[in-house]
Amino acid sequence: MNETNVPPGPTADPAQYENPFGREAWEERYRARPALWSGRPNPQLLAEAADLAPGRALDAGSGEGADALWLARRGWRVTAADLADTALQRAAARADADPRLVGRITWLRADLAEQPPAVAGFDLVTAQYLHVPAAVRPALFAGLAAAVAPGGTLLITGHHPRDLAGGGGPRLLPEMLFTAEEIAADLDPADWRVRSAQTRPRPAEDREGRPVTVHDAVLVAQRRLSGSPARLSPHL
Repeated sequence: MNETNVPPGPTADPAQYENPFGREAWEERYRARPALWSGRPNPQLLAEAADLAPGRALDAGSGEGADALWLARRGWRVTAADLADTALQRAAARADADPRLVGRITWLRADLAEQPPAVAGFDLVTAQYLHVPAAVRPALFAGLAAAVAPGGTLLITGHHPRDLAGGGGPRLLPEMLFTAEEIAADLDPADWRVRSAQTRPRPAEDREGRPVTVHDAVLVAQRRLSGSPARLSPHL
């Protein structure tokens, strides 16, 4: 949800919602504030995509659009998908203000767990802090992996379990958390080359604005040119 460097102020506690991962909860979060996130692209995307040749990108859980705009400005054609209409409307307004982005971004209101993206349709699939229930995550990530074209890149960043008790970033629920190694284990090595499966620390601020260190679970994998989108781990 493009949440790096959350703006100061209270952030809605996900535990207060009956379904904290559903569309209504996200709409309420976005409507409660003029901007939920910082407006800056996520650092793991900057680190991993800066040197990639532009092509077709899927930004899963695009939020208010910072990552999608950054990719489009670098020459990518982006499909930006999110549950929340409010977030997509804000993102589209930012894109409309930049004439360089005309026709470069498609804004898509979709639940990618229920509406998987096109198989082998993208040269880059990026999911930065995509908040989903643990029970849904395997199938959702399988769909994202299947959407990567041969030779393309899968980039997934999430909250590491060690940050559950920490004060940085948004309030966390245990089922939001995973390790990069868990995701990497479900990729068939015949089809994928895992370039990185790491826990990466980064500076952030707690809810009172004090500096803290948080930890990102970062998976970077490249689909082999001979890889088959249909041959995914049965665990996915």
